[in-house]
Amino acid sequence: MSGLLNVLDKIRQRPGMYLGRPSVSDLFMFLVGYEFSRSELGIDLTEPEQKFYDEFQPWLQKKFGVTTVTSWAKLILLSCHDEQAGFEYFFQLFDEFFGQNQQSNIAKKMTDFRDDSASAIAS
Repeated sequence: MSGLLNVLDKIRQRPGMYLGRPSVSDLFMFLVGYEFSRSELGIDLTEPEQKFYDEFQPWLQKKFGVTTVTSWAKLILLSCHDEQAGFEYFFQLFDEFFGQNQQSNIAKKMTDFRDDSASAIAS
């Protein structure tokens, strides 16, 4: 599983723990820091991470019909009334961008694993 997808799944489930609040602007800054830290440590981005960082912005511009150079977070905020709504909309767009509800699949697998582990312990 990709590091970015894992991190985003955790943020989706508990934004306050990672960002302080559910905010698309704070999420943007977190992800910029994530990319920067991997670069500083000499850790290459995975294929899905590279796809996100290279293609999400242009995909979103095409989807919204804009040619601005503003960040994807600002583009999302233009469509929403506040940071929390933008945060929630980001994950809808993220799932659409990757063409599947990948984050929900990850969460389901984690829940299934926990349920199986709990059942095994109870037996």
